[in-house]
Amino acid sequence: MAIFLDVIINVIVPMFVLVLSGVLLHRKFHFNLQTFSQLLIYLLLPIVCFINIYEADISGSTVGLVLFYLALFNGILILASALITKGFHFDRKLSSTFQNSSVLSNSANYGLPVSSLVFVHNPVGLSIQIIVAIAQNILTYTWGFYNSVAASSDGKDVLKKIIRLPILHALVLGFLFRIFDIRLPQFIYVPMENAADAFIAIALITLGGQVAYIQIKSFSKVVIFSSLFRLVLSPLVGLAIIFLLQIEGTVAQALFIASSFPSNRSASLLALEYNNYPEVASSVVVLTTLFSCFTVALVIYLSQLIFPVAI
Repeated sequence: MAIFLDVIINVIVPMFVLVLSGVLLHRKFHFNLQTFSQLLIYLLLPIVCFINIYEADISGSTVGLVLFYLALFNGILILASALITKGFHFDRKLSSTFQNSSVLSNSANYGLPVSSLVFVHNPVGLSIQIIVAIAQNILTYTWGFYNSVAASSDGKDVLKKIIRLPILHALVLGFLFRIFDIRLPQFIYVPMENAADAFIAIALITLGGQVAYIQIKSFSKVVIFSSLFRLVLSPLVGLAIIFLLQIEGTVAQALFIASSFPSNRSASLLALEYNNYPEVASSVVVLTTLFSCFTVALVIYLSQLIFPVAI
């Protein structure tokens, strides 16, 4: 119980203080959230990605194991969400929104700050979360995108979006600098560290701004099922695969925690852009973000009990 309270006090409360600050500040001053988003995507996220890969002692075999886990994990979630939509006979548009809201998680604006707090003294844990965040971005721009627009999308456009992801370039550069043992000069490394330190606050304040005006318009069975899928079923699937692959230690902790994050706002944006029940998607984003303060705290607590790491 003491560990659980420690997780609440030292990880969840500090995070939600910044999220709430973003909600209140955006309601008062009406931030330009596009500017915040661009700052995160094109500067802070790539820097955080590069520095953590650059500093972390993570092997190629570990990266391969993480990618194999993610392929199994996301494949099972996609299959399960598709079976649920067929079982309940959702129409095509509702099926798209349910699947995107259930499978796509907020691994960047939410997941990276959480992992930064949990693995503050262990860069390997945060590096794994970065790989998860990149995989989620790719999943969003491929499966999630096609899921929303179906046959009307252009495969070349999707490929261009993936190739242009700055965080992907930072990941490659980070590994190249590690492989060839390239040292950055202090006049470059110091400002990069300062920018990385700013990431948590800006990401969480931006998240607060993004949900500030989103309203829960209904508690329909779709909203409830999608929220339970995201916050309950997803961690259970993640834990089962971790046991199946016999993953242990920091890697197991990081993957289990990554499986518990709330619904990605990209699911809401895609639903709004293509008029696929946007009120359902936005309700799932708000509901899962609110309840994640309890569910994510529980998963962090369980991860430390089930997969202890020697200090």
